[in-house]
Formats: sequence, C-alpha cells, structure tokens
Amino acid sequence: MCESIRRLVVSIVSHGHGAQVQRLMEQMACYSADHIARVVVTHNVPEPELREPASGWPFAVQVVCNNQPQGFGVNHNQALCEAFEPFVCVLNPDVELIAEQEPFEALLKAASQPGVGCAYPQQLDGAGQVQDSERETPTPLALWRRMVLRKPQKQVDWVNAACIVLPLPVWQAVHGFDEAYFMYCEDVDLCLRVRLAGGRLQRAEASVVHAGQRASHRQFRHLLWHVRSLLRLWTRLIVRHAP
Repeated sequence: MCESIRRLVVSIVSHGHGAQVQRLMEQMACYSADHIARVVVTHNVPEPELREPASGWPFAVQVVCNNQPQGFGVNHNQALCEAFEPFVCVLNPDVELIAEQEPFEALLKAASQPGVGCAYPQQLDGAGQVQDSERETPTPLALWRRMVLRKPQKQVDWVNAACIVLPLPVWQAVHGFDEAYFMYCEDVDLCLRVRLAGGRLQRAEASVVHAGQRASHRQFRHLLWHVRSLLRLWTRLIVRHAP
C-alpha cells in the first residue's frame, strides 16, 4: 500500500507490561502496518527489550527508557513532543486488537472529519462486553448518581484514553496532557480542553479489547492519587465556569 497513507504515530507507555507490549506491537505489525508510521515505546521502569521480528518492524520504532518513573501525561507528552505525523495516538499497553477488525483505518477516518478533536473506538472486555469508556464529567453530583444511585450516564463529556487518536494540530493546540495530574483524570481534562477548543469527541466504527483493572479500587496509594486528581479537576472546573 502507498507509504503516504501511514499517517499515525502511536505512543505506548509500559510500566513493566513487557509481554503485553510485545503482543500489542505484533498485533499492530500484523493488522495495522498500513496506517502506522511510527511507534514510540516508553519504558517507565527497567524491563527486557522488545523482540523485533526476523523481518523487522513494518513501522519505525523508537524506545525511550526513563531513569525514573514519570506520570502518564509526562510520558505521553514526552513521546509526542516532536510528532510530525498528521495524527497522534495514545495507546495503553493492555489494549488488544481484534483479529480481522483492524481499528486504525476507522479511527483515522473519524479523526479526519471536520470538527473532530478526538476519535476513539468502542472498548470491550475480555468477554466481548462493552466497557463504560464514555462518561460524563465526574462532578460530585455525577459520581453520586453513577456510583450510589446507579443511574446511567447522561452524556459523553470524556472518554477513557486507553486508545484515542487526535489530529496533530489539536494535540498541539491543547499542549497535550496536563502534567500536573498523576495517573488519573488526565484523559478527563484533555477531553474537556479539546471540547472547549471547539473539537468534538467522535466514536469510530471500531472496537478494541481493554480489560484493564482499576488500581484505585485495590490500592490505597492509587486511591489517594485518584482523589487528588479529582480535587484538581473540580478546582479547574470551578475556575473555568467562574464569571
């Protein structure tokens, strides 16, 4: 296929997810090589090198090894700071592509539509059930409705950043992720800023598997990070809507 169709740079950050990253890279090489120009893999902690196929990777691969762990936003901003491809993709290492359902063609098509600031696929769990990756802004009231009253989401204000594609001008205009967040709410904040800048969120006709576990439900340290990020988000929401 024509080389010029490869319009995407993908950023993957590994926190000791070596086996998952290897599998994801092989899936992208098998299913999505026609659309991916470059992949940046950031090792946030020391781990073995990726095993390159005998025939080589069908896209350029850059590997970054951090001297010390960095936050989600810092890592992706670092990986994409010099992006020159027309579109950028943030991709979790625990995402799996579905055989015979290559997602990036549809994601690029959606992200190319006028007015789209961020395109995303439907996320499925390991059993094929749709995940709740599309949500409304997590204000205290919205969280109460969702978690206590078990009410359905009213609207889609943000999407889980396990797999998102943005036009490069949009990514640059919003300056990527807000690095003051650490591991939680970066995607909420990014989506809200994209929408404030006039871009809309667009679900593509594509699906990926993302069966990630929420560490904040199991570890106190992660819960503390989550609460701190929510407090920052709520403060910023108040400032944005102040007269």
